[in-house]
Amino acid sequence: MAAPSKSNRKLLSILILSSVAMFGFGFALVPLYDVLCDALGINGKPQGTASRYEAVVIDKDRTVNIEFIAQIQPGMAWEFTPKVNRLKVHPGELVRTHFLAKNLSTVDTVGQAIPSVSPGQGAAYFNKTECFCFNQQPLGALANAELPLIFYVDPDLPESINTLTLSYTLYDITNRQVSTIEQGAAK
Repeated sequence: MAAPSKSNRKLLSILILSSVAMFGFGFALVPLYDVLCDALGINGKPQGTASRYEAVVIDKDRTVNIEFIAQIQPGMAWEFTPKVNRLKVHPGELVRTHFLAKNLSTVDTVGQAIPSVSPGQGAAYFNKTECFCFNQQPLGALANAELPLIFYVDPDLPESINTLTLSYTLYDITNRQVSTIEQGAAK
């Protein structure tokens, strides 16, 4: 068998280097995506823990539209909707609403909601004092639940923002929940 030619070795080296570079770029995408979203003000990530509501002066002269969107992971056998699709609130006002969930399957499942606020610049001004997204939501077979959300909009919200959209995507984490319990029992 003949030895590989110099051009074949060069091509093989280029292909290997390209593969390594693409693999590295794949790892760099997540932090790059976060930086890009922050710079463009998209995909706002609200805080992941409860805010403490301090009584503030409610700005009765200003109204902010709050829109609610609910989505579920494809293939998840739940219904998940906001109780109301839109609210008008005054900055500084403490507001309570609910999302409705129904397990359509005949087995107990666990869901976890991941929130997002749009526009992204508004995420820092949308404060949740209580939210179902802070915890996993176990729901029995064919059961219903009202999932509470209590929030306020910071009065320092820029005047240019008149509408905030709070979107939740609900994921089925039942299998992850079971494997975590099994790992804990094995220790």
